Amino acid sequence: MKNLKILLAEDDENLGTLLNTFLKAKGFDVELARNGKLALQKFTEAEFDFLIFDVMMPEMDGFTLAKEIRELDKKTPILFLTAKSMKEDKLEGFKIGADDYLTKPFSMEELLARIEAILRRTAQPQEEEASTYQIGTIAFDPEMRMLHLKEPKKLTTKENQLLKLLAKNKNDVLDRNAALRAIWGDDNYFNGRSMDVYIAKLRKLLKEDPAIEIMNVHGKGFKLIDKA
Repeated sequence: MKNLKILLAEDDENLGTLLNTFLKAKGFDVELARNGKLALQKFTEAEFDFLIFDVMMPEMDGFTLAKEIRELDKKTPILFLTAKSMKEDKLEGFKIGADDYLTKPFSMEELLARIEAILRRTAQPQEEEASTYQIGTIAFDPEMRMLHLKEPKKLTTKENQLLKLLAKNKNDVLDRNAALRAIWGDDNYFNGRSMDVYIAKLRKLLKEDPAIEIMNVHGKGFKLIDKA
């Protein structure tokens, strides 16, 4: 469990700092975001093993944040922190794809126990936790922004973020608007045109392996197909 990377979204400055300090002391690598919009941005910039979201946050609430992330990633565990104990809220969270709930106030040891229990339930095979993605014959290292072609290519930040989302959803549809909001912050027309340019760039880079294709899925988004 050591070195697991956690994305923590909590707008309460005191609680955020307290949770951040406690989790780091327990050996976790923690990235703290003060609102949902910042958390979504951080999610596209790095790999995370676990997500902890406060429900009530400015810019973007925890439920909306979780919905956006579930469009991009179906697997990473999500634990909600909430001041409410309303049954309807819990049902809403589970429908979105939450793994568990913790109602404030809670003890730090209870938080740790919930994290450990969720990780035991959702443990993925070791190979799925690799930091490098294999796309056909091409290795992709999002941490270093490197695409290992015959001549290795350093990707731009947006190329890297977009390819990472496609690779995480390999052979599944990546929702176009969710990807736009995650990487560009808004799914307006101009950002959409910009994304199309980046998709064209990625297609050009990946054509080194004919078994790889980035397919347009009409009205939905894109699918990275690996026929290997």
